[in-house]
Amino acid sequence: MAEWMTHARFDGPIVMIGFGSIGRGTLPLILRHIDAPREKMLVIDPDDSARAIAEKEGIRFRKLALTRENLRSELEPLLKNGGFLVNLSVEVSSVALVTLCREWGALYLDTCIEPWPGGYTDPSLSMSQRTNYALREGMRALRRPGHNDPTALIAHGANPGMVSHFVKQALVNLADSLGKDATAPTTREGWSRLAQSLGVKGLHIAERDTQRASRPKEIGEFVNTWSIEGFLSEGMQPAELGFGTHEKALPPDGRRHEFGCDAAIYLARPGCATRVRSWVPSAGPQLAWLITHNESISIADYFTLREGDRVTYRPTCHYAYHPCDDTVLSLHEFEGRAFDRQPRIRLMNDEITDGIDELGVLLYGHGRNAYWFGSQLSIAEARRLAPYQNATGLQVTSAVLAGMVWAIENPRAGVVDADEIDWRRCLEVQMPYLGPVVGAFTDWTPLTNRPGLFAEDVDLDDPWQFRNVIVR
Repeated sequence: MAEWMTHARFDGPIVMIGFGSIGRGTLPLILRHIDAPREKMLVIDPDDSARAIAEKEGIRFRKLALTRENLRSELEPLLKNGGFLVNLSVEVSSVALVTLCREWGALYLDTCIEPWPGGYTDPSLSMSQRTNYALREGMRALRRPGHNDPTALIAHGANPGMVSHFVKQALVNLADSLGKDATAPTTREGWSRLAQSLGVKGLHIAERDTQRASRPKEIGEFVNTWSIEGFLSEGMQPAELGFGTHEKALPPDGRRHEFGCDAAIYLARPGCATRVRSWVPSAGPQLAWLITHNESISIADYFTLREGDRVTYRPTCHYAYHPCDDTVLSLHEFEGRAFDRQPRIRLMNDEITDGIDELGVLLYGHGRNAYWFGSQLSIAEARRLAPYQNATGLQVTSAVLAGMVWAIENPRAGVVDADEIDWRRCLEVQMPYLGPVVGAFTDWTPLTNRPGLFAEDVDLDDPWQFRNVIVR
């Protein structure tokens, strides 16, 4: 039996809501690295198909769907005297959970800010109300500066979450490569000024999943390497991006919000039908999907500089996701069905035969054009490192572990974004689970090999304008 490093101790209880692919993969990492009494742990999920995984480890399992009506009555007996609520569920309001955890003095972590059912797709809601921007503003409204509130670490999975730490490491690496002072800043303003001084115009959260399965996708089936419900929900939200100060104009279907921090815009179309040009080391140039994610907003917001009410610097930031080939086929079929989900779904895991999930950040516009930094985790290594994982899942579950460790060590931080916490500590916990973590420079831009046979409305003077990135 391998000896695993204990990163934190917690007296409990620990309550995990949601036991899908991420919950199943997170549980063994908690048991390895957090010294906590198993008799005080509980897993809650409306689907008990994975009950045996929890009970094999001596963890209680309860089959239960949490709703607006029963949320308090079911959780209060478990957490009224404190504890840690790990929210890996779908369709359970993160804001409602954080509000209750504050009342009970319990720590909280999630991997995305989740609404109640309908929050992503209710046609009675405006497009702006269905955005991650709106969800984040609702969560940030719970902040109470100067109060000694229990830590609620929001949106801390792989992305959002880990990628915010990658951005900081990438900036330090880039400063060193450009012969600049590579001392890591210690303040938000310091990080913003570093990014500005290096000439960083923006960044892509650039991902390529090449995992393949022995069983191909079938007609009428949606296949994915991580939560299908989660992916389709965010795919049906409007495409969103942090909108930088170097941008010359809104895209034709771009919209600004009339409330909040104003760090991001949204497009009047779903992310699962919006393509963007991006780059990763293994594949090189790729067409990816502009899927809305919390980090697109939080990173752009974090790196904003102001003089009074005027924004003087902000990077453009968005997620550019190329899922595995079977998911690409699933997306094409889903869109062809007018976004009516296929009658069958399948989460790929045991049938995966090879491939990697290449997830990192592409910083662009600086003196060396573009720099990618991130994880290239293979399915073979993911299976060697921990049970119940594929390459996509382990990048998320290890980030959940890292966020839990940080929250236990910093239990009175209130509501915090991933960008605001100790990036070095989180990466220290995660690194053993990320496979090769590499940096790569490229001379590629969205205008490489363009314009071609057909006339295009592009900005030749600034290749990194968003108008050159989006596929229209």
